[in-house]
Amino acid sequence: MEPTPQSSRLTWLAVAMGAGGCALLGSVGADARWLAALGRTILAQGSVPVGIPYAAAPSVGWVNVPVLGELVFHALQVAGGDRGFLIAQLVATAAALTLLALGMRARGALDGARAVVLMLVFFAAAPSFLIVRAQLFSLVLFCAVLLLLRAESRSPSRRVWLLVPLVALWANLHGAVLVGLAIAAAYLVLERARREPVAAVSVLVASSAALFLTPALAGSGRYYLGVLHSEAAQRGEGLWAPLSAHKPFDVLFIVLAIPLLVFALRSGLRVWELACIAALAVLTVHAGRNDVWLVCFIAAPAAHGLGKRFLRDLAVSPRTIALCAAVPAMFLAVGLLQTPKQYGAGVRVRGEAARLANGKPILADGMDAEQLALDGRRVWIANPLDAFSRHDQRLYLDWLNASPAGDALLRQATAVVVARGSKPQLRLERDRSFRRAVRDAKAVVYVRIPSNE
Repeated sequence: MEPTPQSSRLTWLAVAMGAGGCALLGSVGADARWLAALGRTILAQGSVPVGIPYAAAPSVGWVNVPVLGELVFHALQVAGGDRGFLIAQLVATAAALTLLALGMRARGALDGARAVVLMLVFFAAAPSFLIVRAQLFSLVLFCAVLLLLRAESRSPSRRVWLLVPLVALWANLHGAVLVGLAIAAAYLVLERARREPVAAVSVLVASSAALFLTPALAGSGRYYLGVLHSEAAQRGEGLWAPLSAHKPFDVLFIVLAIPLLVFALRSGLRVWELACIAALAVLTVHAGRNDVWLVCFIAAPAAHGLGKRFLRDLAVSPRTIALCAAVPAMFLAVGLLQTPKQYGAGVRVRGEAARLANGKPILADGMDAEQLALDGRRVWIANPLDAFSRHDQRLYLDWLNASPAGDALLRQATAVVVARGSKPQLRLERDRSFRRAVRDAKAVVYVRIPSNE
């Protein structure tokens, strides 16, 4: 076994750079505010509501599993609104990078190699680290599970049972727990079972059972199936879109992930690690949102392989480190002091949309629908889309894509909120049944023209 390197100055500088970049460039994306809206309802009612209370489309059969995540997002929203979300993303990014750094150090990677790989990981999966989404919980828990599995692979112990509470916690926060359970199963079946078959099977069974320790209990399985078989997942749209050479972030991921993968393979990987890399690569090609799991998984072996071949003796003076540390410190200060950027309709436009709707549900695109729900307004349909029937999911996605098949939604709407320059906005401009009522820099409200005009 190689000696554990002692210096970590560059490593912690890289972690600080990632946190600073998140503070400066972070934004709140779609698939974030709906958790806060549901969390508020749960707290107000003292129970988990049936279906989606802020949407008019039927959702009675939906099973709500990530209740803890919803309550946490509600607390963040109450504490600081969008700023609260962004601070949580900053903390999650810093924690994930720190856990990855600990894994690299345990693998024997040198300080310079760790720092370089951490920066490559950050940029390769930039959207996951910069955009606040429900998966911020999974950033930390995936890296924590990975650190545990690698430690067990080097020196098996009873700590492996920590998988059970980790899976139980993760299941109540975000659906990516399925990815974490899958890599744990790969380790338990392909490696641990050869040494301790009874322990491996026991931990796997207990961890699988922990997946159902949510408010939905046995019904949790229906939630996961609903997510995986949603219309967006089947079509490959939104967060489920496959890797594409036409998307800059996807191209950046491919350019950076390939050398990371090469160095990881040169470091010497165990069978279970190779199986996980192959599975995660397939998942990433199928849905680009999974790129963060792949680069996080290969980070430690990549840093080890890079340090063996290059960067063997990268000495940087403490004075230089101190000067460089001023950069992430400045990023953090500016990022925390700046007003969170507006990406959807502003308060005035949302208020006018509610007035024009006159008590009827508002039809809005993803981010605006979530914000309206958080305002306490009623919308036709919003995230989580898998809560609704496949027919309604299909109609909504067709409308977002400006397909004529989605016009059925418009026939029910009085007020419509869409992002400026979006496909549905351009289609509404040509629709003689609606007129433009109000707009701001980000969104436009359309109102139905009475038939007698």
